[in-house]
Amino acid sequence: MKTIQWYPGHMAKTKRLIREKIKYIDIIFELLDARAPYASQNPMIREITKNKPRILLLNKTDLADREVTNTWLQHFKKEGLSAMPINSLEQLPVDKIVSESKRLLKDVFDKESKRGRLQRPIRAMIIGIPNVGKSTLINQLVRKRVTKVGDVAGITKHLQVIRIHEDMELLDTPGILWPKFEDQEVAKKLVLVGSLKDSVVALDDIVIYGIQFLIEHYKAAFEKRYDIRVEGQEMVDIFELIGKRRGCLKKGGIVDYERVIDIFLHDFRNQQFGPISLDRIKDYV
Repeated sequence: MKTIQWYPGHMAKTKRLIREKIKYIDIIFELLDARAPYASQNPMIREITKNKPRILLLNKTDLADREVTNTWLQHFKKEGLSAMPINSLEQLPVDKIVSESKRLLKDVFDKESKRGRLQRPIRAMIIGIPNVGKSTLINQLVRKRVTKVGDVAGITKHLQVIRIHEDMELLDTPGILWPKFEDQEVAKKLVLVGSLKDSVVALDDIVIYGIQFLIEHYKAAFEKRYDIRVEGQEMVDIFELIGKRRGCLKKGGIVDYERVIDIFLHDFRNQQFGPISLDRIKDYV
């Protein structure tokens, strides 16, 4: 299999941008894909955000297996991490996010108050890997409540600050974060959910991984989608069955494997197998 690599140039630029802005930030909203809460975490976050308080926002919960999502939320709670499920395409629980931020930052603001500083809005930053819904979330947060703040004490003028709540401001976020892939299984999951470009991987390996995962965890949904039975079938046989069912044939009745790959990826990314979660607690704890 072609090894899936990360891009150090992108990472270096992003780290620099975050480090330039982090001193102005009170709290980090780390956006994760609810289908892959482990794989979509960037391992460099804690280092580059200098241990700022974090709220993990598990986005796209409508696409994830609810039962599995709940196990992750329970896990994060046991680890002392604040986490909540969201769907950035729907109405966001802004008041809940603000309330949790205040709880996490109580000591910080108590200290400022004792020093005679006036009460101010919380300053937040959203961070997330590609295609996790960061732009959509930001647009949802600022929609119909956009107030660009001009000269804010302590913040350089070139930073854009947006008031998203009477008690919270959002600083413009840095560029995309690219994870470092020491675990190739993590990389495969991110390709499946569309967080990595198809052009950097061998798609046949990704599809084989995806099919194997579905057969193990969502067999009925997989078989129903293609009207096939996989018991006792080798992977090449499964490709053949899907190809014949979908009419992916070349001259002479030969199955067009590339079309089968395209069909599977389209189906996976368009929820044709129902809610799916790729990360399981037992695999990481």
